[in-house]
Amino acid sequence: MTIKETTSEIALLTAKLDEIASLLASSLPKPAAPVNFGEADAFVFHPSPFRLASVPKVNRVDISLLKGVDHSKNLLMENTHRFAKGLPANNVLLWGARGMGKSSLVKSAHASINAERMGQPDYKKLILIEIHREDIEALPALMNEVKDQPFNFIIFCDDLSFDGDDTSYKSLKAALDGGIEGRPSNVLFYATSNRRHLLPRDMMENERSTAIHPSEAVEEKVSLSDRFGLWIGFHKCSQDEYLEMINGYTQHFALKISKDVLKAQALEWSTTRGARSGRVAWQFIQDLAGRLGQTLS
Repeated sequence: MTIKETTSEIALLTAKLDEIASLLASSLPKPAAPVNFGEADAFVFHPSPFRLASVPKVNRVDISLLKGVDHSKNLLMENTHRFAKGLPANNVLLWGARGMGKSSLVKSAHASINAERMGQPDYKKLILIEIHREDIEALPALMNEVKDQPFNFIIFCDDLSFDGDDTSYKSLKAALDGGIEGRPSNVLFYATSNRRHLLPRDMMENERSTAIHPSEAVEEKVSLSDRFGLWIGFHKCSQDEYLEMINGYTQHFALKISKDVLKAQALEWSTTRGARSGRVAWQFIQDLAGRLGQTLS
């Protein structure tokens, strides 16, 4: 092979290697852009690629409109107040009946405390970050990302639960405990679930019945809920509590309807739905406002 042919082969090989390198580079995840936490007080976490998307307008209601959950509201507000002031506070598990305002309470409490504390000498913005259930394995990485920021963070997972052979709960346990470093002082984790122990009862009973040591069979998984220092329970509301929710919305939005007609229609609505809850109350108000030709603003 002549020198000219050798040079040509080397050039061709170099071109191929450059092409391969270019393809590999394009397939790699791009570095996450720096997050501007000053542009919003709520973000949604996306693990792949790793980024925090700001939420300019959060879907929430004023905390004064959350009726029938006064005890739960007081517990969550007190814990969040302490955290916002830099005092010790607990991770929170809000569990119980569907549609009773668990996630609404988290979002409303966050907004209420930010508004209340703004302008105070020790004010430090409280930022809400939503993490989806399927991304929970990335929770330790997210906590590590925000731990050195000059803000306080509530990382929030709605409708958290685990089924079958799902082992991502181990990532959650590690994040809540914080490992040898401990949980970052500027981060709390709030979660909502229909299950107190985050696992279905039939799964727990099946593991107990087939284990050599039933008392130890589900200890590791059940202990996950023990990582939450504060459990706040939500239970099905009574008829009076349901009507209180209806009346609160009606007055707030100035819906033009007589009390007797409102009560009759609200009760009929809950009967057709087979349930009474905050979600059912809100759905009735939306229907009522539409029929009355009024907006909910």
